[in-house]
Amino acid sequence: MFKGSCVALITPMKATGEVDEKALIALVEWHIQEGTDAIVVTGSTGESATLSEKEHHEVTALVVKTAKKRLPIIAGTGTNATTSTIALTNSAKELGVDACLIVAPYYNRPTQAGLTLHYQAVAKAVNIPILLYNVPSRTACDILPETVASLSKVPTIVGIKDATGNIARLSEMREKCRPDFMFYSGDDPTCLEFIEKGGHGVISITANVAPKAMHEMCHLALSKEFEKAKAMDARLQPLHHMMIAQANPIPVKWAMNHLGKAPGGIRLPLTTLTSEHHDKMLQALKTANIIH
Repeated sequence: MFKGSCVALITPMKATGEVDEKALIALVEWHIQEGTDAIVVTGSTGESATLSEKEHHEVTALVVKTAKKRLPIIAGTGTNATTSTIALTNSAKELGVDACLIVAPYYNRPTQAGLTLHYQAVAKAVNIPILLYNVPSRTACDILPETVASLSKVPTIVGIKDATGNIARLSEMREKCRPDFMFYSGDDPTCLEFIEKGGHGVISITANVAPKAMHEMCHLALSKEFEKAKAMDARLQPLHHMMIAQANPIPVKWAMNHLGKAPGGIRLPLTTLTSEHHDKMLQALKTANIIH
């Protein structure tokens, strides 16, 4: 897989709500130039919940085609039904992605046994590297460390994106999972500490607007140059927090539009960033040396 900074890529949309393919191609090229270590498409930051099955296919295909194997492409293929998760995962494999990121089934609130059977079924049906994705704040479902450890015995389940922000949990998972299992933070404000404690990188919202800085900060931490990494992270912290000032990807889409990197379109039920957050976002972008 990858080590470092993986961007949870937005899906750029026109004001009409249509996917802006030209902007999407430009974003992929920009991330490659800036040093981003991997790209996740059609994840929660990419508004996967409001993309049609056809759009999932088209967005993934376009990113894979544009990247031309210059960095790993990971597709978000998780749904709250095992059959549709298998279908999306199989489609992504056929399109040539390097791995799939599969969120815990949301709304259903399965038991730990149900989670285990769900992921085992997907892994059995589609032979592709799978990253578990644990984000209880969105799914109302928590993949517990014991369950992660059990699933790590499946050869094609290669890692986890953990968005709990609970650093103590990382140590527990590392003790229980197989030695080559990969751990990625899904919580930008704590990602540096996550890497310090043995994580391999981050799947990041902030990397949409600060790809080079996130790449450099992660690789300083992976090289154990923690003082330099902490200095960079300190400049990024206000931005990390602004990225979650309202539901993701509301803030990041506003910031990307302000930077001229993407149009301002976003799909209902999400709406654009409300005005009381604009000045704080601009200040966070200044503190991160993105604008002056």
